[in-house]
Amino acid sequence: MSTSLPSLTSDPHSHARPTQARVRHLALDLIVDFTTRTLAGQATWQLDRSEGATELWLDARGLVIEAVLLGGPTGIPTTFDLGPDDPVLGQSLRIDLHRPETDTVTIHYQTSPEAAALQWLAPEQTAERVHPFLFTQSQAILARTWLPCQDSPSVRFTYEARVQVPSALLALMSATNPQTRNTLGEYNFSMAQPIPAYLMALAVGDLGFTPISGRTGVYAEPVTLPRSASEFIDLEKMVAAAEELYGPYRWERYDLLVLPPSFPFGGMENPRLTFVTPTIITGDRSLTSLIAHELAHSWSGNLVTNATWNDFWLNEGFTVYFERRIMEKLYGRSYADMLQVLGHSDLLTTINEIGPTSPDTLLHLDLAGRDPDEGLTDIAYEKGDYLLLTLEHLVGRERLDTFIKEYFTRHSFQSMDTASFVNYLRRELLDQEPGLEEQLQLDAWINGPGIPAVAPPVASERFAAVEEALAKWQHGTPAAHLATAGWSSHEWLHFLHGLPKQLTVEQLTELDAVFGFTHSHNAELLGAWLPLTLAAGYHAADAAVHQFLTRVGRRKFLVPLYKAVLATPKGLAWAQALYAEARPNYHAVATSTLDTLVGLG
Repeated sequence: MSTSLPSLTSDPHSHARPTQARVRHLALDLIVDFTTRTLAGQATWQLDRSEGATELWLDARGLVIEAVLLGGPTGIPTTFDLGPDDPVLGQSLRIDLHRPETDTVTIHYQTSPEAAALQWLAPEQTAERVHPFLFTQSQAILARTWLPCQDSPSVRFTYEARVQVPSALLALMSATNPQTRNTLGEYNFSMAQPIPAYLMALAVGDLGFTPISGRTGVYAEPVTLPRSASEFIDLEKMVAAAEELYGPYRWERYDLLVLPPSFPFGGMENPRLTFVTPTIITGDRSLTSLIAHELAHSWSGNLVTNATWNDFWLNEGFTVYFERRIMEKLYGRSYADMLQVLGHSDLLTTINEIGPTSPDTLLHLDLAGRDPDEGLTDIAYEKGDYLLLTLEHLVGRERLDTFIKEYFTRHSFQSMDTASFVNYLRRELLDQEPGLEEQLQLDAWINGPGIPAVAPPVASERFAAVEEALAKWQHGTPAAHLATAGWSSHEWLHFLHGLPKQLTVEQLTELDAVFGFTHSHNAELLGAWLPLTLAAGYHAADAAVHQFLTRVGRRKFLVPLYKAVLATPKGLAWAQALYAEARPNYHAVATSTLDTLVGLG
């Protein structure tokens, strides 16, 4: 189909030229081979073409392109070429379209065993320890390592897929999903809502399913499924709370897939099927704000998407704000206040690490020539949220909620760049009240470093009690006499963050004897506790450090913990020994950072 295609924001992280020819629907047919650790099959793209367009440009990285056909799977071969291999962007795949009527292209291809998006786990790396496991992580620009595509968040497409897997395993995608295995190992999927390539997802493993409500449920390995379903029992309540705030849920089902521990993030907002780390399963449902975050992405990110990764804050800032509103609606203002203070602490730490005047502390980033993962920091999340919190402080919740709900409605299934959002914000809200933009200091938030002075203070009454307990302990009150009964994970985390960075072995021994931090099953608490033990030389926790690093793959915990190991007297040698053992369990998203950190890059 030839037409005049609308212009898109130029994306520095894609070879695609969607203003000439743009993908609109994908039919994917893949075979999953655990022996060779490859996917093989064909991708058939339906296109929209501008008048006179003679080429289709796609992104690829490490793919073996075997043939390209025009007109679908039974079409005629055409010429194509792969461009130079850029270490960040991979290669361009240029396809000659020849005939003006061509609106379908089929690409026969297979992935590399080293494809960065694909995490292949041996049976011993899973909870069941019987069958292998595969999962993908496409964000930010890794979809091109398992699918030739226009790998830009500004390009959306619908898709259908057929995936063949070993008969003992279940396949799931970011689409309509089966809830039970079939004997053939062949699964069919469809996604009727258009999504960008970074939301393409596939998982294959020994998985079971437990429904939570008519539209929500949990997938997990059978041994972890009961605990997972119990942990996320409030899933339907979360969806209902989100809808009350900002409008209908537009994706039919909302299910969770609890992955093995090597998953590099807390969660990934794949439409209809959020991928989630098992590190938030604590038994007390105290870390489920992460689920609220991924759910909120069903509006901010999946429904209205950052046009480029320079605009990442539009995905994450809105999502953090929305997440905390969901948690407040379900568990009260005091609970949400704790999350806000913890987030603010993370923001201050990130700004201190990056540097208060660094351009990487701007909301609108310039990541051209760099891996966009470098922009996936707390700046986008917490500074973006802080801008919206400041706006709420100035105009009130009711006006801001009306603005946000309308923003999602008007721009559904579209992309948004920072300049367009600023214009929309001015037109719909700021210009209606003289002086409001100056009070907000909008440009300082978007294009200035650090935190603007206009930002309101954040506080938590429940954390005030934690700080009182900390002060008592530092002034000699025994740890056993502190009033800690009923503390949530967030209060314990605030306690650990508030401890002096230089503690003695005797002090750590006392705290550990009373509170049992070293043997906690809460990854957030271990992530805060273990660096303190390493700094003090508290060797009673060394085994826990080893177990954590060789079992958990979440990058948020790994980077600071390896840094803490490197700072010990055993330093580099110990870090490299731990990393050599643990690296096979980590996803490429984590190893791309850690290889350099421990001296392998």
